Amino acid sequence: MRNITFALPKGRLAEQTMELLAKIGITCDEMNENSRKLLFRDNEQGYSFFLAKPSDVPTYVEYGAADIGVVGKDILLEGQRAVSEVAALPFGRCRMIVAGYPEVCERYESGGHIRVATTFPNIALNYFQAKKCNVEIIKLNGSTELGAIVGLADVVVDITETGSTLKENGLVIFDEICEVSARIIVNNAAMKLENERISTIVKKLTSLL
Repeated sequence: MRNITFALPKGRLAEQTMELLAKIGITCDEMNENSRKLLFRDNEQGYSFFLAKPSDVPTYVEYGAADIGVVGKDILLEGQRAVSEVAALPFGRCRMIVAGYPEVCERYESGGHIRVATTFPNIALNYFQAKKCNVEIIKLNGSTELGAIVGLADVVVDITETGSTLKENGLVIFDEICEVSARIIVNNAAMKLENERISTIVKKLTSLL
């Protein structure tokens, strides 16, 4: 029996996922050791795990390097990878929003030309095209709020949990694009070849939610 491999995003989401998996009896002692290993195995249970940059998780799952992954809905929408989204998890909750300074709101609502700073250019472009807005998308890899603060962009498209950073910098939310949370994704081929094992894992997890 081959191992079912999980790709988990580095950081808090991985910790929360492992805590949830432990509740259905899936653990990996190797991951708790002080080790420089990149791939962790529990061959007795039949599972393997590795940690990856969140934006890379869907890539590993799409190409079959991992059977199951956990990733934010924002990354799924942005990357548009060919994977099966099978369940939503109760953590990693936030909102994808459009924000800017109050004086920009009128021009934004009238559909005038605006510049948009974002880490999510595909999500932003799809959203504004649906609204038939004339926009220029500027991709940033760091703080998108800074793009509006220094005048690089008129508005930002980003995820926010509490909105405190926006408020502290005088920015207001114009629109909410969508709600975001962590999702379980599965490789399409693995879903057919290992359907019984993977479906059992997903059913056990969702029964806890």
